[in-house]
Amino acid sequence: MNKRQQRVQRLIDAAVIAVVRSPRRDLIVPLSNALIAGGVVAIEITTTTPDALNAIRDARAAFGDRAMIGVGTVLENITCRAALDAGAEFVVSPIMRPSMVQGCHAADVPVMLGAYTPTEAQLAYEGGADFIKLFPADTLGPQFVRALRAPLPHLRLVPTGGVDLSNAAEFLAAGCAALGVGSSLVSAEILKNQDWAELTRIAEAFITAARSVRPVGNVK
Repeated sequence: MNKRQQRVQRLIDAAVIAVVRSPRRDLIVPLSNALIAGGVVAIEITTTTPDALNAIRDARAAFGDRAMIGVGTVLENITCRAALDAGAEFVVSPIMRPSMVQGCHAADVPVMLGAYTPTEAQLAYEGGADFIKLFPADTLGPQFVRALRAPLPHLRLVPTGGVDLSNAAEFLAAGCAALGVGSSLVSAEILKNQDWAELTRIAEAFITAARSVRPVGNVK
């Protein structure tokens, strides 16, 4: 198993990927620490975070192997390359951009491309995507995942947008490889109040939901 395959497996083992849209770079380390304390160890720092590349560097330096720090909302190849240079351990795009795959794989980094339809999901897979980001998942739901995986069981699906504590377990039971969880985990209110204890509590609840379906490991 090469390094990229190991990282793919670590994301699957993590089960929950926190999608972080922070209003400030300096919040990244404390919020990540709160997530890790709750068992959520895969953290996607979106490019909408101010100074996102340095935020990735901050988190990698602070947590090392305790967490997997990736980048999200990557729309362009130049941004992808810059994030890889900053140390991102996985790359997530909400769109199907297969041109990102080669650079990510050359750096031993998994890449997740966005899709909404069966055709898009299959084309992303054929383009080399390690994971398919189903987005926005709230308009699709676990039933869609079951239907999609019946003819296309090889797809590693990661629903994002609309995943919360009420449906997290059902998405995993439907066969998702992992879950992308944004505002239902790292809410604007938590960020505003810097309520890290509440963030840890919600992270623990998501991990408990995931563990009701399958074993959840860590990134070590």
